[in-house]
Amino acid sequence: MKLFSLCISLVFLLAACSSNEREKIITTEKQLGEILFFDPILSRDSSLSCGSCHKPEFAFADNVAFSKGVFGQATTRNTPSAMNLSDRNFYFWDGRSETLEHQAMGPVENSGEMDLPATILVKRLLRSERYKTAFNNVYGKDPSRDLISSALAAFERTLETSKSPFDKYMKGEDTTLFSESAKRGLDIFNNKGKCFDCHFGTDFTGNDQFRNIGLYNGKELNDKGRILISGKAKDLGAFKTPGLRNIAQTAPYMHNGMFKTLSEVIDYYDEPDKFVNNSINRDTLLKKPLGLTATEKKDLENFLLSLSDERFSKKK
Repeated sequence: MKLFSLCISLVFLLAACSSNEREKIITTEKQLGEILFFDPILSRDSSLSCGSCHKPEFAFADNVAFSKGVFGQATTRNTPSAMNLSDRNFYFWDGRSETLEHQAMGPVENSGEMDLPATILVKRLLRSERYKTAFNNVYGKDPSRDLISSALAAFERTLETSKSPFDKYMKGEDTTLFSESAKRGLDIFNNKGKCFDCHFGTDFTGNDQFRNIGLYNGKELNDKGRILISGKAKDLGAFKTPGLRNIAQTAPYMHNGMFKTLSEVIDYYDEPDKFVNNSINRDTLLKKPLGLTATEKKDLENFLLSLSDERFSKKK
């Protein structure tokens, strides 16, 4: 009996040591940012973390048109992916933030999302010995608003992907995963589909571009987009061009989540007028139907599917 009690005591002692060791290893911004990202301590009622809406299995996006903020209230725009953001110049659909650090605290302090003023969050973290120790390990200082945003941004900068079938094909590492249909889709993407005009570069995004793709008509869909930030008439109904990496994981699509599948998105771009009547200020690139055949649409979709990182295929 004594031996059994001794074994139990050792188990608890080892568990405690293991827990202590886990806390001691928080010595980098990335580690601290990741812990904060998934901690509901960042929301007013401690019910939501950043990861509640930016879900890893959906490429750090959400799988609903509008996420739920504290007290169950719906957000006003679709949750975008938090992956592959390191090289961007603007953040949020309307581009109201120009750095990841500024963006990081946006949802935390937004009354319609996590609804927690930074001053209250800092007080919460100061009451936690774990966080006080972690911040001092990393920065040599107690928690502050600037350090919280810095840690969150540091974690987000690690969410880069570059090992998709398309990447491997372009590097000549593995051409078997990039199908003949995807190859044809790449050509459509670059030419007939006009996708490359807006989605280019490493992450397939026009980094400094805000485009009106025809979803705004002033009546049924009233989100005015970028103009609310810039005040410029040309930005009426315009939104930041999103990146396309891991696009297969981030449905539903568009700032209002109106399309559930990639095939619906492609159908829209092919003939926008079939979906939204009397759109206002629509980009001239979408002035005429693209005239894609059913086969071309499928090829284009297969190319987009090839932009998913291997981490997602491994989970299947």
